[in-house]
Amino acid sequence: MRLTDKTMYARVLAGDADYNGRFFTGVLTTGIYCLPSCKARKPKAENVRFFPTCEAARAFGLRACLKCHPDDFARGADPVLESIETLVAEIRATPSAFPDVPTIVRRSGFGSTRLFELFRQHYHTTPADLLLTARLTTARSLLTQTSRPLASIAADSGFESLSVFHDHFRRLTGLTPAGFRQLPKQNTFTLTLPENYPLNYLRRALSRDSDSITEKLEGDSYTTALRLADDSPALLTLALSSASISVSFSLGLTHSPSTTHTLEIHRLVTALLGLDQDARAFARLAKKLGLTRLVKNREELRIVQTPSIYDGLLWSIIGQQINLPFARLLRTRLIQLCGTPLAENLYALPTPATVAKLTPADLLPLQFSRQKADYVIAISRLIATGQLDLTALPAMSATRAERTLLAIRGLGPWSVNYVMIRSLGFADCVPYGDTGVTSGLQSLLKLDTRPDLDATRRLMTPFSPYRSLATAHLWQLNQPIP
Repeated sequence: MRLTDKTMYARVLAGDADYNGRFFTGVLTTGIYCLPSCKARKPKAENVRFFPTCEAARAFGLRACLKCHPDDFARGADPVLESIETLVAEIRATPSAFPDVPTIVRRSGFGSTRLFELFRQHYHTTPADLLLTARLTTARSLLTQTSRPLASIAADSGFESLSVFHDHFRRLTGLTPAGFRQLPKQNTFTLTLPENYPLNYLRRALSRDSDSITEKLEGDSYTTALRLADDSPALLTLALSSASISVSFSLGLTHSPSTTHTLEIHRLVTALLGLDQDARAFARLAKKLGLTRLVKNREELRIVQTPSIYDGLLWSIIGQQINLPFARLLRTRLIQLCGTPLAENLYALPTPATVAKLTPADLLPLQFSRQKADYVIAISRLIATGQLDLTALPAMSATRAERTLLAIRGLGPWSVNYVMIRSLGFADCVPYGDTGVTSGLQSLLKLDTRPDLDATRRLMTPFSPYRSLATAHLWQLNQPIP
């Protein structure tokens, strides 16, 4: 798109962060220059001049905005983000040092309102929810690495009482603390589901591809082939019921289950079930907005997470600009080419190192376009060589994860937001341009036409900080009730 003044001003009015760095906005009446995404009051067109660089804006006599910090963005620095990331690292390291949210506010140096805004923007959560997650992470570590009493673990993790610890732990992990402690000793366990969990929607998600060679649903039995963090292939089986999910797994013939494997399987299953997603809070927000229809009969709907981040990345690249059945066919052919066959005619996803050894010539006969083949192989090489560390992404701020992924050739805003929703579990993302989202908004709000990009941004804003769940509900809105 040619960057005319009209185009750039439209991007300023839209607050479009995708254009940050492509130009800078000078506001003649205030004497400042900003990023296109700046949250300050929008200037009138006649008071604006655009500059290709910060240096050009300063040469014109303007000074940098203190709200969006364009100079920091231009040189790759972001001191506000870095200060929040440092604070979050401290909370995660020693959650017991932060007995409550006011302590976090005082430590941050920001005002309460500003801090809550920064946590929503960069971590898609509130300080209270991030603190709770940090406490649970610490508790999980202590439960599996020590034999200390539960009351001691609760206190050292920062919980005010054993009962509060027990309630939160069971709600977000599907197990009691004592049950979680037993996990390393077994490769079968049962997770308790939240009340009114929409099992039929889970079934729909697990059976979306009837020809899949990585998963199958037969009645209430779901089986999938996985690739674990140490590259071990695993076969996972879930027995579904309205109140609980029974889990069992086995590894390939050359691998024996370990404590690490069992804990990873538990993490994968809880992510698949979306137990850590605040479905009820989103349902309350939708009703408050007068949009009860959006969540009717599925208030506990969760986003089913992909088995691995690599799986999500492959889906996001393969699925670009082609129809869903063809995307599934390409994925199947790639897995048949270099995946690992397991029992029950299922294949585990290939490792990034295996795909990295391919050339585009290997994928062209499978009907991959040359560009799509290049992207799949290139990102696999980044992962295999350690230039892209998938294990680091979930712990990053949403802002840092997004910037990391957007810097990779072949990943645009739609792909990155898809991965952040489906594979990283960030709560406030929208895959802008997604037809399921725009058609859902058109139906929900009774619009004459599907909203364009700017209208979609505006219409999705009220759902923050739960836009990922809003996206999931919009995907389901025009589908028959399962």
